[in-house]
Amino acid sequence: MVATVGARVTVDERPPGCSLCGGPVRVQKTFEHTVATDEHGTFRANETIYVCKSGCHPQNRVHSIHRSKALASRVPPRKKAGYDVMVRVGLARFVHYRQRDEIRASLEADGISLSTGTISDLGRTFLTYLERLHHARAHVLRAAIEADGGYPMHVDATGEQGRGTLLVVLAGWRRWVLGAWKIPTERADAILPRLLWVAKVFGAPCAVVRDLGRAVIEAVDDFVEQLGLAIAVLACHLHFLRDIGGDLLKQSHDQLRELVRRRKIRTALAALARDLGRGLGPNLDVARDGLRLWQEHVEQGHRLPEGVAGVACVRALAQWVLDFAADGADDGFPFDRPYLDLYERGRQMRRAIDAFHRHPYTSRVVTRALRRLGRILDPLQGDKGFTQAARTLTTRAELFEKLREALRLTPKPSGRRQATADAPPVQEAAAELQDIHKAVLKLRTWLRKNRPARGPAEDRREAIDIILRHLDVHGRSLWGHAIPLPVEAGGGIRLVDRTNNIEEGWFHGMKHDERRRSGRKILTQDLEQLPAAAAYARNLRCPDYVKLTCGSIDNLPKVFAELDRSVNKPEAINHGDTKIPAVPEIADLVSASLPTADRKIVRAPALQAKILAAARSRAPALGMASAAAAQP
Repeated sequence: MVATVGARVTVDERPPGCSLCGGPVRVQKTFEHTVATDEHGTFRANETIYVCKSGCHPQNRVHSIHRSKALASRVPPRKKAGYDVMVRVGLARFVHYRQRDEIRASLEADGISLSTGTISDLGRTFLTYLERLHHARAHVLRAAIEADGGYPMHVDATGEQGRGTLLVVLAGWRRWVLGAWKIPTERADAILPRLLWVAKVFGAPCAVVRDLGRAVIEAVDDFVEQLGLAIAVLACHLHFLRDIGGDLLKQSHDQLRELVRRRKIRTALAALARDLGRGLGPNLDVARDGLRLWQEHVEQGHRLPEGVAGVACVRALAQWVLDFAADGADDGFPFDRPYLDLYERGRQMRRAIDAFHRHPYTSRVVTRALRRLGRILDPLQGDKGFTQAARTLTTRAELFEKLREALRLTPKPSGRRQATADAPPVQEAAAELQDIHKAVLKLRTWLRKNRPARGPAEDRREAIDIILRHLDVHGRSLWGHAIPLPVEAGGGIRLVDRTNNIEEGWFHGMKHDERRRSGRKILTQDLEQLPAAAAYARNLRCPDYVKLTCGSIDNLPKVFAELDRSVNKPEAINHGDTKIPAVPEIADLVSASLPTADRKIVRAPALQAKILAAARSRAPALGMASAAAAQP
């Protein structure tokens, strides 16, 4: 391909007749332009364009122009890069998450020289074609979904710092993205039209899985009401548990954290460990060896070694308290209570220090370091604020863990779902769901029975009321995951996921890949600029989706070329007797977030100059009465 760079190719295919009326054609023009394809490299194409002599359908000039089929099947109209180059760039950017410079270097190795700006344009064009393909193959995808017996609709949205909100609708059993849109903010009036569009194109879902956000609840309820069908609306069990945990534990956990910050316990522990490490200096390795010997030596008494080994031991004791996060499971609050773990470790260490002090030490450095560590941890034992906050948090955490045990939930699944052959039978999973339901009902009965009616146990009564209130409000949407399948789909039942983890994991994977590509932890700008159609690119990781839409990834350039040759109207896409409705276009709503278009206007220097000029003017201010009299 490198050898073809700069070669001049004559492309002259005279059609036998007009494709619209069958009449004779004439040459409209002959022009030379640079073409770059992954198949042939970069070359100069001298192309001859023909038009109908009779000028049929002059209002539709696109379809009355006859290009070379060989070139039209490889290069889009008025473009330099071919379909295969566009697909290569799009896959590298939105499926493999490569940077523009990496893509450019890969293309240049094959004799295709493109600027980074052109690569960005090709990536966006790829998403446009991919979205068109998704809509054009909607009838094929719908047939596959109906053969499954329907689909559970998973609804969720994500963003970064209130910007770049992306709404995604997933087909739960297939893991396909059925629809993706950028919305100004998570509002019911922005979500509902999109859900209705998905139902029109892919059929009504057999169930809807949602989180506990107010906007999503309102939109899903209106969606089911407008369809007028018996559709199970299921709340995500993980969101339900997290919502209860926040109401139960957040206040006391924040109180404990504020006490730790006010007493500067973490800061003092870190300073102690740092000072002891600096004091050891070049003897640090020797001190660590002594620390290891002390750890391995088992004795009846509790005594630290002398000298540098003893200093290293005190340093390790401070570091052990600072390492309180190790007691959690990295599941996040409220499943992990890090400051309660810090409190428990600090109290244990303070009691251990009393045991270490029973034996006098000849080394004054060890004695001073141990006393300093004890003084830092003293508030954890003597401060009533710590004791009260920790007692409240512990009592409420026990109730929370009872609910978590009844729901049998782990926030982070152990891995991707195994193949169907490795999965438990549907009947066994349905029986497990029934057991979970019974366990939750049993827990609710236990909570009502053990709820203190009066007396000093006010906090326990309030905590139990929080759990019971959530069960009463969301209890109806927690069950109904066994979906009966129609006879044509094989009959029997199929289960819907109890959580929205498939969509949460989808968002997590997309953000993780974007962070790896950009190197940025905060993705505010990236998500704001990312087109919504980028969600469809992740469908290309699903082999069944690829097979139904284009056969294989290698066929994407050919399929895109066929889309351009087909008669596509902007407001709808027709295939046979099926008409796909236009995607709803909804203007930005007034919300707390500032849309990109508005932000450019509001931050423009011209607007600021207008405001300052008006503010500095000496025009007399009208009073209320004068202003009213001045009005016509």
